[in-house]
Amino acid sequence: MNFQQIFGNPPEAEANAPGRVNLLGEHTDYNDGFVLPIAIPQKTTVQIGFSNDGQHHFYSQNLDEQVSILEINHTPSGFASYIFGCIQVLKKEGYEIPSLNLCVKSSVPIGSGLSSSAALEVATLRAIRQLLNLPINNVEIAQFAQQAEIHYAGVQCGIMDQMAASLADTEHILFLDTRTLSRRVLPFPAGAEIVVMDSGVPRTLASSGYNHRRAECEQAAQLLGVKALRDITKLEATEDLPELLRRRARHVVTENNRVLEVLQILETRHVASLQRFGGLMNASHASLRDDYEVSVPALDRLVEMLQKTPGVFGARLTGAGFGGACVALVAKSEGRAIATKVLEQYNHNGYTGRVLVPPTDF
Repeated sequence: MNFQQIFGNPPEAEANAPGRVNLLGEHTDYNDGFVLPIAIPQKTTVQIGFSNDGQHHFYSQNLDEQVSILEINHTPSGFASYIFGCIQVLKKEGYEIPSLNLCVKSSVPIGSGLSSSAALEVATLRAIRQLLNLPINNVEIAQFAQQAEIHYAGVQCGIMDQMAASLADTEHILFLDTRTLSRRVLPFPAGAEIVVMDSGVPRTLASSGYNHRRAECEQAAQLLGVKALRDITKLEATEDLPELLRRRARHVVTENNRVLEVLQILETRHVASLQRFGGLMNASHASLRDDYEVSVPALDRLVEMLQKTPGVFGARLTGAGFGGACVALVAKSEGRAIATKVLEQYNHNGYTGRVLVPPTDF
């Protein structure tokens, strides 16, 4: 069912936002660190109009579910919590938001670590901006989306996902300093493309160990006397931390250094550097698996298979982990063949993975 079938009239505004894959810089954004996301072809679309009964009405085409909300109600659960959170954040910023009808549909995979929630938040805020002609820019939209996820969906997230959904595209890699929000847009390296594959292990951030990992990092930063682990650049500074916190800090320090090295590679645009780029992705996965402990056996198996496949420069989990997807940097024009080959072998071994990028319908 579409907007007109649900609400009886056509939408008055429409906006969309993409999902994202993170090439490098995992669990660094809430440590004020550096990240390298790129948008994926799949996107979330929000259609919107005014409600005339004093209630908000949200409908998800993917779930075939409608939620109606009075302003005095508590925060709803599920997909509606992200939309409701965006509305509440705008109100706290001083904007008058009337009762709304909203319909959402999405091709961004849910539970795969590709920021379906950020795409929903950014698309919602863009649609409201268009409907009400609000004077908010794309960075502010990302900031409002982050606040919605933290305060209404219960995820103590950094800002990478929202900045990627609001500012990234599929042709360029976004280098982002999550402390200052300074950024550079860099062309994707010649001679390469990406493959994104789902491990078949679903997860949601709110029910995973994500918030706990952030708390561990904040504890480590406090013990080291710094604002965030981004301020630690040498591993020697972490040696006196308790073992668990030392390993968490070691991941953040080395991951930030890997991102900065890849930034140099991207700026030189040298094809031979793709091997080094891939090697840093491999090192990132090992760090996430061993020091940060956010991988799972299925993800490790899928990443290992990709890393051993000819034409693959490197592979790692992407997103917060605990399940979800992995990304591989592969030789140009070989992505679909590589993904098909690896998927056949992966699923033959008892898993239920799927290829997400390149999408079969794109």
